[in-house]
Amino acid sequence: MRWTHWIRGAGTAAATAAMLGAAVAAPAAADGVQHAERSPLIDLVNPFIGTENEGNTYPGAAVPFGMVQLSPDTGHNTGYDYSETHIRGFSSVHISGVGCGLGGDLPVLPTTGDVTSTDNATYAAEFSHDDEKAGPGTYEVGLKSGIKAELSATRRTGVQRYTFPATDKANVLINAGQSLHRTVNTDVEILDDRTVRTAITGSGFCQDTKPYTVYTITRFDRPFTTSGTWKGDTVTEGSAASSAGGERNGAFVRFDTSKDRTVEATTAISYVDAKGAALNLRTEGGRSFDRVARAAQAAWEDRLDDVQAKGGSETLRRTFYSSLYRSFLAPNIGSDVDGRYTGWDQKIHRAEGFTYYQNWSLWDTYRTQVQLLSLLAPSESRDMAISVLKIDEDSGWLPKWGYGTVETNIMTGDPVTPFLTNAYQQGLLKGYEEQAYQALKKNADGVPPAGSAPVGREANKEYLADGFAPYIKGRAHAKPGDSDYDHGASATLEYALSDAMLGQMAKELGYEDDAARYAARAQNYRKIFDSSTGFFRARDASGAFTGPVDPAQSEGFHEGTSWQYQWLVPQDLPGMVSLIGGTDSANARLDSFFAYEQLLKDPAKTAREVWVNGPYDYYNADKYNPQNEPDLIAPYTYLSTGQPWKTTDVVHAALTLFTDTPTGMTGNDDLGTMSAWNVLSSIGIFPVQPGADTWGLSTPVFERVDLTLDRRYYPKGRLTVQAPGTSDTARYIQSALTDGAAYGKTYVTTEDLRDTRDISFEVGTTPSRWGTSADAAPPALK
Repeated sequence: MRWTHWIRGAGTAAATAAMLGAAVAAPAAADGVQHAERSPLIDLVNPFIGTENEGNTYPGAAVPFGMVQLSPDTGHNTGYDYSETHIRGFSSVHISGVGCGLGGDLPVLPTTGDVTSTDNATYAAEFSHDDEKAGPGTYEVGLKSGIKAELSATRRTGVQRYTFPATDKANVLINAGQSLHRTVNTDVEILDDRTVRTAITGSGFCQDTKPYTVYTITRFDRPFTTSGTWKGDTVTEGSAASSAGGERNGAFVRFDTSKDRTVEATTAISYVDAKGAALNLRTEGGRSFDRVARAAQAAWEDRLDDVQAKGGSETLRRTFYSSLYRSFLAPNIGSDVDGRYTGWDQKIHRAEGFTYYQNWSLWDTYRTQVQLLSLLAPSESRDMAISVLKIDEDSGWLPKWGYGTVETNIMTGDPVTPFLTNAYQQGLLKGYEEQAYQALKKNADGVPPAGSAPVGREANKEYLADGFAPYIKGRAHAKPGDSDYDHGASATLEYALSDAMLGQMAKELGYEDDAARYAARAQNYRKIFDSSTGFFRARDASGAFTGPVDPAQSEGFHEGTSWQYQWLVPQDLPGMVSLIGGTDSANARLDSFFAYEQLLKDPAKTAREVWVNGPYDYYNADKYNPQNEPDLIAPYTYLSTGQPWKTTDVVHAALTLFTDTPTGMTGNDDLGTMSAWNVLSSIGIFPVQPGADTWGLSTPVFERVDLTLDRRYYPKGRLTVQAPGTSDTARYIQSALTDGAAYGKTYVTTEDLRDTRDISFEVGTTPSRWGTSADAAPPALK
């Protein structure tokens, strides 16, 4: 496999650096020290990580947060699977790491000869990984047909270059009727001898959703000699338009490549209308493939360059920077270049003074990725938070799992609350504090009406009356998506977590009565604690505990068991520890959960053979599952039980699951969630109370990491985290300093990060007393 970054005509790192210019020329650092020229960081990124074993990532071309992700589809329901050997097309929309078919709109494929099939599973092109390359912003593959395909992207366009054999039948198949999700209606129009326009209405993500439409326009760099359309199995040469329902529908264009063998095309998309796609094309198109590729690579270098990791093995650095890369793939721009976007009321609005974003995997990202973006991309994060408020403004309710212009209601609980309270705590909602609070209050205290698409806090009526969301087996779903009633126990924990975070915001905004009310509701986790078992259990509508007594066989928890959810009380870990018998009991339970004695003997083996049992094996387990969201914070629980060194042991063992291979992702990446976990845990600062401003500390895996921060939000302009001599054996914190002063706590706040330039750890080969004092642990939220 070859996967290094590339630019046509530049095969060396030196040539690459010259093309990228200032992005990699290492200007004077903020501390005034001139650093030596280094290799581009994009050379460390492997986009194929996670493309096998259900990581569900994609290797194709995109720019940070871009609307377009131009990538090959090989037949897997989410797009690309490394084990497949045929490419069905290069489609314009992909979402990194989702668990169900989503996107894949407009797969385009170059072919030669007569067009005899309209099904991309049949006309798919064979390829070998030996002829495949990918890097940030670029993708290239040699097809067995003798055609070479190269892809790159701008924010709202995908750019393709195809190099054909010499032939008078060089085709480009533009397939409007087959996507990764269900197509509802499609229209294809050949506007002139260079331009093809489509409108694709699709539906679905795990379950059917409200339909939405993607508009595309593709412009070729030279006229085609012949064209036509197809509908179903019928190909009609010379036809200029075709419309269809859910059946196959598309267009083909043909070129004579006897003399000039290359064909370039730019595809622009819009979620607003055909006018928006045309405007996006006119604004961002018209540039050569090479120029677009260089710009895309420079954009990624500029983004990655804000994190300078020193030390560690080459493999460690590759997995780290690949994770950093994936952390910036979503959410995605949703507004056109003129600011117009389609709101969740399905009306056209205009974003003024901000960029509108879409695609909200909030149940996943609120735990890791949103905090990383708040730190490294605060301007974009502010626009993302404003975009979520616009969803409430446009449609009446905040989102849960939004895709494009619609709500899918996938996953459960109330993830939008910690998402927005995090933005508030990180200082990203200046001027929007009151609007955000009122939207969150409405969401926390009510339930969306039957006629609206979102389910919101679906079980809120019972939760507000009784203090818990009931688990009701077999209850009919009122709306598409997941139901909180199917997962009442975990929904209760998620509601309580969100109440705690909203209570903090209410207190700081001066809503004292609300703050007290939400703080009291944050204790509702106690309502589902079964003292007879010492674990959380679901309760039915009558209030009786229900489901198996064995916490490893429990029901009512979304993608997990009671063992795995017992630590999802970040707002009050001291209270949770007290419930299960105190610190000694909690540490014994944690040690069992993480198989700690086995871990000390062989961390990597324990991670792979004791913890991990398969990418979707969420149930019937009493061990840590590092592949799924409910357990992401769990390793940091030891910070609150007086044994912080064990957090490092567990985190470093979990980090071994990230490898520089197609199988090197722990479960679905879920729009950067797992990747952000890797980045934050590798640096040694982690959001242990998502939705608040608390960051837990553990031993970094790098000797030094320099973060360049936006001075508008972090006045110091940078943060250095260092641990000289850190290694697999020397991984225990002996002492810590912040700007040279001794520091004994196991956490810092966002305000601390704003006022600190350097966090330094002294490490050793044995655990120490650092971080074990009574006041060292992250405090409960009150």
